[in-house]
Amino acid sequence: MAAPGGARPRPLLLLLLAGLVHGASSVFVVRDGNGTACVMASFSAAFSTVYDTAGGPKNATFSLPSDAHVLNSSFCGKGGASDSTLMIEFGGGHTLTLNFTRNATHYNVQLMSFVYNLSDVQIFPNASSKGTQTVESTPDIVAGMNTRYRCVSSSQVHMGSMTVTLWDTTIQAYLPSSGFSKEETRCERDKPSPVTPTAPPAPPRPSVTRYNVTDGNRTCLLATMGLQLNVTYSRKDNTTVTREFNVNPNKTTFSGSCTAQLVTLLLQSEGLALLAFQFGMNTSSSQVFLQGIQLNMTLPDARDPTFGAANSSLRALQAAVGNSYKCNAEQRVQVTEAFSLNMFRVWVQAFQVDGDKFGPVEECQLDENSMLIPIAVGGALAGLVLIVLIAYLIGRKRSHAGYQTI
Repeated sequence: MAAPGGARPRPLLLLLLAGLVHGASSVFVVRDGNGTACVMASFSAAFSTVYDTAGGPKNATFSLPSDAHVLNSSFCGKGGASDSTLMIEFGGGHTLTLNFTRNATHYNVQLMSFVYNLSDVQIFPNASSKGTQTVESTPDIVAGMNTRYRCVSSSQVHMGSMTVTLWDTTIQAYLPSSGFSKEETRCERDKPSPVTPTAPPAPPRPSVTRYNVTDGNRTCLLATMGLQLNVTYSRKDNTTVTREFNVNPNKTTFSGSCTAQLVTLLLQSEGLALLAFQFGMNTSSSQVFLQGIQLNMTLPDARDPTFGAANSSLRALQAAVGNSYKCNAEQRVQVTEAFSLNMFRVWVQAFQVDGDKFGPVEECQLDENSMLIPIAVGGALAGLVLIVLIAYLIGRKRSHAGYQTI
């Protein structure tokens, strides 16, 4: 599977088979021997990697569950001056660790490490190797002393073959009291641009690119399309605006998953934590259709910077099993009252896909209607020419009858 712009695809957030869901946001606390809190953290996290199976490489995408908990091996630095460590365990033996250090004015996450267990068959089915793998990296998490680190926007931490995506993050180490400080240090991604136009111009048509989802040697989704987000939200000055955002394929990574009942396509780019498509199948009618869309993105100028919308009861882009759906006209899918998706030059096929080729085409109604207009105009012109020709022949015949010899 190749990502747009030559980038290597990275699996993104887990889309559970039961429906479209968000990663859980939990609060984790490390306390010293006296029960005093020294580290507090609240964030949502998603993990993605590629692991080996007998059938070839396979994507694994999973999120931090709500039952994740702090390990007793977490500890506070002596006297609040030395390094502190937060260790979070979840699932079948997976551990996320944040090591903190400080100086006179700032503290930061000196090292983030993640130990994941390939023996967990729920996340890594049919893994060729078992046991644990350890990856680590230094994230860009820095804050002033006695302030909380706050980052609503999504950020990725690349740790070898594993990518960890964090969003809606609040972290504070070396706490001066029992809770988060009121003062905060905002991440750069949350800060608005220096000049924000009051009425930004509508973007041009988005670029059309090709996406595909595979499971081993099997392709379960082919799609070419241009995507534009249409979002209505309240700004910090309490005015309501509707803005359009193009999904730039050159800055977007994609992944997905294949099952017998569900095919998912997951997109992510800067400021776009998740744009997920969920395709379902009606076995009784042998119809395939887009049944769910989920959006999570950051709007820096919004009153609530975290924007989310989801609908899992759609019925769009419908075609028979084995056929492809095609629509050259612009198509709008209304997801919620505040969010719609504009789609351009869509060509998509899910479930039964023959390699990298689209099946027989089923045209959308918009394209069929656009074809009827020139046909109707041509028919009207042909009718008009026929009427003129008949009138001419009748007039000519009468003209000859007036000159008959007596």
